[in-house]
Amino acid sequence: MGKIISVGSGKGGVGKTTVVANLGCAMAKFGKSVLLVDADIAMANLGMFFGLHSAPITLHDVLIENIDIHDAMYDGPVKGLKIVPSGLTLSAYRRADPEKIQNIVGSVADEFDYVLVDVPAGIGSSAKAALAASQEIIIVTAPFNAALVDAMKMKMTAEHMGIKPMGAIINLRRNEPWEAKKDEVESFLEMKILGEIPEDPEVRKTLHMKHPLPVVVRKEDSPAAQAFMEIAARMTGKTYVKRKKGLLEKLMSIFRRR
Repeated sequence: MGKIISVGSGKGGVGKTTVVANLGCAMAKFGKSVLLVDADIAMANLGMFFGLHSAPITLHDVLIENIDIHDAMYDGPVKGLKIVPSGLTLSAYRRADPEKIQNIVGSVADEFDYVLVDVPAGIGSSAKAALAASQEIIIVTAPFNAALVDAMKMKMTAEHMGIKPMGAIINLRRNEPWEAKKDEVESFLEMKILGEIPEDPEVRKTLHMKHPLPVVVRKEDSPAAQAFMEIAARMTGKTYVKRKKGLLEKLMSIFRRR
């Protein structure tokens, strides 16, 4: 059976779905079969990273009409990657039963090496229903107090449900003096840090493009993309050598910023 990992944040706005989309692509680049499930059925965004905002069949249809989950799977931009998006309408959300997610995800887990479940922010009933589908959890946080406090709440909720915390990913790192340092986050959450993702303008471009693609695919030499690849390498037991820019590339990037 494939490893089912929830990705949660506690607090919204820290880039949880960005992490799911890019981490899934990165793991597939290392030859793993990966399924991404948008279990945030109220505020679905995962499909938008892959241009699936108008997908004809979504997780909502599986939850409401008992459609086979395979009919809601779409090929990702990397071989071995599949995505199950959620619908964007409020009417579908009101009719969907999140308690079914656990059985639905479990029914296909053995077809993949990894299943990443995008969990709703917070610790409400919808988040708990999505968490219940997993064996482990990765917690995404930003390096500031409000995000860390909510990340701790998510960790405690997962542990209470018997779900093992795999580690935390620090996203939106700006290296500002007021930000919590890596060791401070590790100490506060009492979790190992799987990696840190720098704030990167290339990440923000993703959802504004005519044909969206996660930065790991679209701009693989960007700082954020390389950070995602490093995390995926550690998780899958692979080796990744971070690409270094040559002198000409560095000069060109300086001129582009001006």
